[in-house]
Formats: sequence, C-alpha cells, structure tokens
Amino acid sequence: MLFFALVVGYLLGSIPFGLVLTRLAGTQDIRTIGSGNIGATNVLRTGRKGLAAATLLGDALKGTVAVLIAARWGEPAALAGAIGAFTGHLFPVWLGFKGGKGVATFLGTLFAVAWPAGLAFAGLWLGCAVLFRYSSLAALVASAATPLVLLALGRPQAALVYVALAAALWWMHRANIARLRAGTEGRIGQKG
Repeated sequence: MLFFALVVGYLLGSIPFGLVLTRLAGTQDIRTIGSGNIGATNVLRTGRKGLAAATLLGDALKGTVAVLIAARWGEPAALAGAIGAFTGHLFPVWLGFKGGKGVATFLGTLFAVAWPAGLAFAGLWLGCAVLFRYSSLAALVASAATPLVLLALGRPQAALVYVALAAALWWMHRANIARLRAGTEGRIGQKG
C-alpha cells in the first residue's frame, strides 16, 4: 500500500494547476514570465489575482486529496501520499519533470496529515509575507518550523518526513535564497 500511496500521490501532485488555469484563461505561458515557475506566486505576476488564488487552492488540494486517499491505510501510507504529491509537484511527469517549488502542495499535505501544523504553517507564512513581502522567505521560515510543530504535536514520524520535504523545498528555493541575500528577490504582487 505504501507504493500505491506514493504513486497515486505522485500522479495527483503532477497536475500543473498554474499552467492549466493560465492557459484556460488565455494568458501567456506562465513558464515565460517572472521566475518561470508554475506556482501561485508566479501566476500572481500575471496580475490575475483570481487565477493565482485558484492555482494556490488547486496545488494545495491535490496534496490534501493524496494524503486523504492514502490515510485509509494508516499513517505510513498517508505520509507516503504526502511525499508522492510533493514530489509530483516538483517533478511532474507531464512537464518533463520541471515543476514548481512545492509550497502550496507542502501546505495541502500538511493540513491532511496534521491540521494544527497546517494552521501554524499558514500563520507563519502570512505573518512573514505581510512583514517582509517576500513569498519565498515566508515559505522558508514556515517550512523550517514545520518539523518542530509536528514534534510538539507528538508526531515524530511525520516530523521526520517533513524534515525531508522542507529540505527539498529549501533546495528548490536556492535561487530565491541567493536573490534574498543579494536584495534582488521579487516582492509579492510585483509583476514581471
């Protein structure tokens, strides 16, 4: 069942909502603007807030659904579903394994694994985003705190999985980290 959960999670995670929604709306290929990413932050750079919100929701829900499907076989399967969905978003089979950075999918899986940890992530992300206006910084802070929150909730197995997922999220944000250090990172709502 772990392999099944991983595969189903991966296939769900591979659905590129940002690309699908922007194409349906008739905007330019999302991969040709801003960061070239298929996620909600880059969709926001099109100036279409509704599309960005829909992308965020779709990318989060695919993670949530993957975990909920797998959860019927226990926590190890649920966590395998989370790993699969997150990996699918980062490396979608449909886009030549070049996907997004995984923040919304990370959050979606987290809400299904332990909703209080999902709320903590969302609160930290929002606080950092409002204070500093950098989506990447907010994601880095919130993801780094996630394993600690899961440990505090008495979920050591989940905490271990989210250490790995947070490390992958940080790796996917390595260019953002370099831009943050250089003071050239784009702010939330900035076009281009």
